[in-house]
Amino acid sequence: MARSEFNFHWSFRVRYSEIDGQRVVFNAHYLTYFDTAITEYFRALPYDYIGQIERTGEDFHTVKTVVEYKQPIGFDDDIEVYVRMAHIGRSSLTFALEIYLKNHETMKACGEVVWVNTCQRTHTSAALPQELIDKVKAFESFSATT
Repeated sequence: MARSEFNFHWSFRVRYSEIDGQRVVFNAHYLTYFDTAITEYFRALPYDYIGQIERTGEDFHTVKTVVEYKQPIGFDDDIEVYVRMAHIGRSSLTFALEIYLKNHETMKACGEVVWVNTCQRTHTSAALPQELIDKVKAFESFSATT
């Protein structure tokens, strides 16, 4: 995807504690970057994630993560994690993510995260809240499949 296809990104500066013996970002930290950027995406909608849990007893479970490492990211690099909604299902959300160095066009990594909305009492899938669907569609300016 092109950066222009994203309406949201979140910036980070790579900390020393995030690099490994090869002096590049340790692979597991990419998922932390993705997760943090998704949290900020929800704030930007704006969507009250914690309020949803308290009102409904439902929460999201991560059911799939994919990370493709294109080029190494190093200590003290300024990075931007781009997030967009790739698909909205009955109970699932699929996020597309890409990481770039700030002010550079070369993609460093890309990935996908899939969440399923679940009833926390029964641990079964539950339909997505319509409020969330409406906010995502308005924010993304697209008609997602539901």
